[in-house]
Amino acid sequence: MPEDVFKALADPTRRRILDELAERDGQSLFEICARLTTRHGLGLSRQAVSQHLAVLEAAGLVRVRREGRYKFHDLNTAPLEHIVTRWLRPDAPENTP
Repeated sequence: MPEDVFKALADPTRRRILDELAERDGQSLFEICARLTTRHGLGLSRQAVSQHLAVLEAAGLVRVRREGRYKFHDLNTAPLEHIVTRWLRPDAPENTP
């Protein structure tokens, strides 16, 4: 799983998507596209943003929930917490032999 997280975080566009979700969770694809365009000047198609979201979801960094016809995207910090625990807190129980 950490390899997927690092691959997902390697792309600057995906990091911007995570920044947007950290600032305001529960956004639709349309909202994310609009924020990337207005705040960052990124003119990506909805399909391109959707593909980035799929990578983030596969890495466990984004959770998708459906409400009716709409999909909302929420930030999931658990994979990042696992990384922090692994390297920044070596005395954590899961890192003890």
